[in-house]
Amino acid sequence: MDLPALTPSQRAQALEKAKAVRKERGDLMAQLKAGTLPLTDLLSRKDAVVGKIRVRRLLESLPGIGAVRARQLLADLGIAESRRVQGLGSAQRARLLALFPPTD
Repeated sequence: MDLPALTPSQRAQALEKAKAVRKERGDLMAQLKAGTLPLTDLLSRKDAVVGKIRVRRLLESLPGIGAVRARQLLADLGIAESRRVQGLGSAQRARLLALFPPTD
């Protein structure tokens, strides 16, 4: 499958859009790590910015969870390491939210 040929201006627009999305994802992960954004709020968003985040990266962004613990949690929850948030099933999402309930 060939990629569509883009004009230089179209390529520049696409690069700017990708840069903005990466920045927004980074900001969301930083808020999650700082504890200012609850996991339930993040998972309730249905946009592509959140949907394209890998669940492993999401878990690693939680306070106190590193790479090893994230892998263990994914195995315990029955979620593949390559799974993205948009690809989570309802049962997987429910198990994930039960493991990290909102703290109010």
